[in-house]
Amino acid sequence: METSTGEMLKQVQDFESSDVITGVPLQHSPAGKAMPRRATLSVQFLIAGGLVMQIAMFVAGYLITELVSREAVRSKAASTALIMQSLVAPAVQELATSQSLSAGTIARLDQLFADEAVKRRFPYFEVWTPDGVVAYSNTPQIIGHQFERPNGLLRALTGEVTADHADPRAGEHVIRGIRTRYLEIYSPIRQEGSSRIIAVAEIHEQAEPFREELAALRRSSWLVVAAVTAAIMLALFGIVHRGSRTIETQRKALERRVEETEQLLLENRQLSDRLQRASARVAELNEQFIRGIGADLHDGPAQLISFSILKIEDVRNARSKAPRDRSLLTMQSALDEAMREIRSISKGLVLPEIADLPLHMVIERAVRAHEARTRTSVALATSELPQPVSHAVRICVFRFVQEGLNNAYRHGGATGQDVRSWMDGTLLNVSVADSGGDSSPAEKDLPDAGIGLYGLQERVESLGGRLTNRRLGDSGNLLKMTLDLSGGLLIA
Repeated sequence: METSTGEMLKQVQDFESSDVITGVPLQHSPAGKAMPRRATLSVQFLIAGGLVMQIAMFVAGYLITELVSREAVRSKAASTALIMQSLVAPAVQELATSQSLSAGTIARLDQLFADEAVKRRFPYFEVWTPDGVVAYSNTPQIIGHQFERPNGLLRALTGEVTADHADPRAGEHVIRGIRTRYLEIYSPIRQEGSSRIIAVAEIHEQAEPFREELAALRRSSWLVVAAVTAAIMLALFGIVHRGSRTIETQRKALERRVEETEQLLLENRQLSDRLQRASARVAELNEQFIRGIGADLHDGPAQLISFSILKIEDVRNARSKAPRDRSLLTMQSALDEAMREIRSISKGLVLPEIADLPLHMVIERAVRAHEARTRTSVALATSELPQPVSHAVRICVFRFVQEGLNNAYRHGGATGQDVRSWMDGTLLNVSVADSGGDSSPAEKDLPDAGIGLYGLQERVESLGGRLTNRRLGDSGNLLKMTLDLSGGLLIA
């Protein structure tokens, strides 16, 4: 608009200051010869601008009416869904734990839709389960039937309220002989207290009154667009020089909106990060209070007591007092440590001594504790690891190293014990290996490795990780865990 305005003003100025018209000097024009008249600038603007404005009017009218119609349908769907949510959602909460509704619930819904006022407005109503089974309908013969899931149902399962006209060819409509193209509204039903979608309500509403309202709305929209276009055409010649200021104002307003949108996106990202960290904390609490007790009892005190039992044989075979005393002292130390851990677990604490340690020191402490208990040597190789990590990761890594070394000592003959840790992008890898032993392949296989590896596997998988166990050569073994630290397991 700025370019066309400048060209118009320049042409007017040239017309007023020049002594030529169509390139012929006035004083040299032949007398009596008619000069071809050019359309005035206002006429040119009226013709060109009128054509452009008509095109713009039809485009804008079409877009506006479509947008208004879409918003009207959406508003209609939202208001209807809100009404039905308040009436139906509390009654079908049992679908959170069951695939069907009880007879009492069906009777209450039947009573609700038996009301004449409700029936006139909503002649058909269904409650769908996520897998396409009709859990309830005011047409009893389709209850319990499974149909191909309509597009509206699929979109509602993502949390969206949708509205469209009924397809008479749909299976659930063919059974009932529905020929009328009702307005179908799909609304998700969520479990109380959570965002989980347990069902979808399908509401059939009489479409004729709404079609009349929609047609009137479209006519009104076209009339408004036409009136505005006519007003613009009448006033545009006088206000064309103000167009640039209007555009500039709109541009600044758009920039402000873009800045506001960017700020909202930033806040959304921050909220997403907070949500991830909160999810990690929830996983940690679940680990500590639901799964942790059983795993900690096995991985800690049970291992120490098992170690003490193994030392009993050394006491029996000791030929002098000094070796016997050393073995008894080792057993006493292990049992004391087991008692301390049992007391710690009973108070709801798990390994408080590693709460503030860096991850590589957690691994080193587990290795050194094993060396002290078993009087064996362990090769340790750690690379630079992320700091800090959540306490759940520290516990998981400590228990993994402890359980892996105990298995290497018990089944691998404590030969070639090797502990390694490294980062692969955001993946934390920790491995425990040994090079020998007379254990059978069944003892090395993860599914038959005993409660210890099962508990360890649950601990790792609860944090989104993976545990693998495989043979090395003829007699060695490699136990490896992998954790992705990009999902909130790092402490900001």
